[in-house]
Amino acid sequence: MFQTFERIKELAKKQGLSINLLEEKLGYSRNTIYNLKNSKPSTERISEIADYFNVSTDYLLGRTDNPRIASDDTASEYTTEDLRKMARNAKTFDGKPLTDEDVDAITNIIEIYLKGRK
Repeated sequence: MFQTFERIKELAKKQGLSINLLEEKLGYSRNTIYNLKNSKPSTERISEIADYFNVSTDYLLGRTDNPRIASDDTASEYTTEDLRKMARNAKTFDGKPLTDEDVDAITNIIEIYLKGRK
């Protein structure tokens, strides 16, 4: 859970807050956030901290590097390059990487689909 602590520390620093001041603002006892270095936080605690910083719980837990919270509008915020990066990570059924033509086709299909959802 060290990564969770580091992300919280970084978010607090960006807002000019010390960990102790953040704990005060959230109504936590002293060292509650420091204890995240070595212990699993409750889902309630992670949700409270994520809400405070307006980031996703997955970001705090290190499951994604994207701090944005998912919403119905999130899909329309992807750029073509974002979609290409995702398609490049895909594999064929036999585990081989996709060709550039496959990546282009998948990117185009996803863009058309997302535009149709608006």
